[in-house]
Amino acid sequence: MITISGLEKSFGDRVLFEQVDLQLNAGSRYGVVGANGGGKSTFLRILMGEEHETAGAVAIPKSARVGMLRQDRFLNDEEAVVRVAMRGDEAAFAALDELERLAQQDDPDPERLGACDEVLHATGGYGLEARASQILVGLGVDESSLREPLGRLSGGYKLRVLLAQALVGRPDALFLDEPTNHLDIVSIRWLEKFLLGFKGCAVVVSHDHRFLNDVATHILDVDYGTIQQYPGNYDAFLASKVETRDRKEAEVARVERAIEEKKASLERFKAKATKARQANSRLKQLERIEIVRLQPSSRRYPTFGFPIERPSGKDVLELKGLCKAFREPVLRDVSLTIRREERVAIIGANGLGKSTLLKIATGRLKADAGEVRWGHETKVGYFAQDHRELLSHPEQSAHDYLWGFCPEQPTNYVRGVLGRLLFTKDEVDKKVGRLSGGEAARLVFGQLAVERPNVLILDEPTNHLDLEAIEALVEALSQYEGTLIFVSHDRWFVSKLANRIVELTKDGVRDFKGTYDEHLERFGQDHLSTQRPEPRPKDSRPPKRSPEAPAPRAAPAPRPAPADPEPQEQRRRTVRRSASTR
Repeated sequence: MITISGLEKSFGDRVLFEQVDLQLNAGSRYGVVGANGGGKSTFLRILMGEEHETAGAVAIPKSARVGMLRQDRFLNDEEAVVRVAMRGDEAAFAALDELERLAQQDDPDPERLGACDEVLHATGGYGLEARASQILVGLGVDESSLREPLGRLSGGYKLRVLLAQALVGRPDALFLDEPTNHLDIVSIRWLEKFLLGFKGCAVVVSHDHRFLNDVATHILDVDYGTIQQYPGNYDAFLASKVETRDRKEAEVARVERAIEEKKASLERFKAKATKARQANSRLKQLERIEIVRLQPSSRRYPTFGFPIERPSGKDVLELKGLCKAFREPVLRDVSLTIRREERVAIIGANGLGKSTLLKIATGRLKADAGEVRWGHETKVGYFAQDHRELLSHPEQSAHDYLWGFCPEQPTNYVRGVLGRLLFTKDEVDKKVGRLSGGEAARLVFGQLAVERPNVLILDEPTNHLDLEAIEALVEALSQYEGTLIFVSHDRWFVSKLANRIVELTKDGVRDFKGTYDEHLERFGQDHLSTQRPEPRPKDSRPPKRSPEAPAPRAAPAPRPAPADPEPQEQRRRTVRRSASTR
């Protein structure tokens, strides 16, 4: 369906990728992976026609309908949420829009009415509003918000509306840039089901391990100066990449050994006067042979570490009867006791108070009722979901920010910590207000490292990290000797770390002593979909409909996804690292 030939993209002397030849087919779902800044989003923008390639070509059939999620644009904030999503089907939306205008006229043109009716029947446009509403609700947008202005939603929910817009048009080709950002576990699961039933060609940039494992039929790896396709999901790609790299390195080593052996043999021949001339000639030929050197990987792994200053007491945190309401109740009578060295994942649908609970526990928000009691010798480190709220001085350098948490240490110590977090010699002086999301997150983790807390409270710590940084963080937290309490929508991250699952539901707290995989085995993959907060009553009327237009037909539900496979055993990170550093 999509043919890519000789594709190259460079910025000045820096080549992101070159010599890319790919055929992307309908019915396949391609996960795009690679290091931050390696060219993943650039590749996607080229496919979408939003950025020009340096060389080569991308061919998409003119008749193909294309849906795309852009992370950096919002539409008219005054327009109703459902209408923004409906715009994803351009032909049907335009016909509905014109039909509404014609209905306002005293003597509408019957030919135009007929033409609109024909388009709406051909595109299923009479069911467009129902289809858009179904997708929006599936992505976690409150049903009562569908007719409110887009501007009333937060940035994360605006992105959900744009994702719905990409899906509404029933595209033949679908391009999604980090679609799981700002989605809760319920919405991610819904999106997986949608994509598993999608019959077109989907290309998805993502740093979500489990999402890539559940959805991808192929992986496009942006690395080694090119883009290479691997069949299978993310785990299959990791194994294949290691094997491919090992084979190439073995071939280079074999050629090098053969040349060295021939050189040694010819050196012996030089001692014979009758063969010296011939030996010298062959030696010069061997020296002119150029061995193809393998491109280095663009992937880089930070080194996280979280030592503790001293152990805490056995009882770490007690919450008794916590209640909190904003416009509506969020937390109702939450009581928990957390003990030393537990790794507690707090999960649940959006709107049930997960981040609110962490903020109350850390004293950043006051509860309406209840008590928070910290145990003996506890020292708490906190990572905020919007971690930039912790970087309160934007003109301060990364070096000075971190040094402020360990002023007794020499500057070489601070630079060493920053170096392990992938801040280069020049980047240590970068202003914190100019850091990317990933850089800012790594800096806050550096702060937690030098503070040495024995309790870590992390709110969505993987949001701005790439796959390599997430894997490095999991490795460091697996070795952490303190108590870990965290909120995350990244199911792979939760499954690797948690030994206790605290699920916030609309009916209260479900406390499960066990791993995430054991939790899913007990309650099922989709049980969370029943735990969303009830929508508020609607306070606005639906838009006027032309009397000539029949009532919208219900949109068909996405095709059910196949049963989930048994959880695959995760390969050791040392195997992953070997694929990218050799």
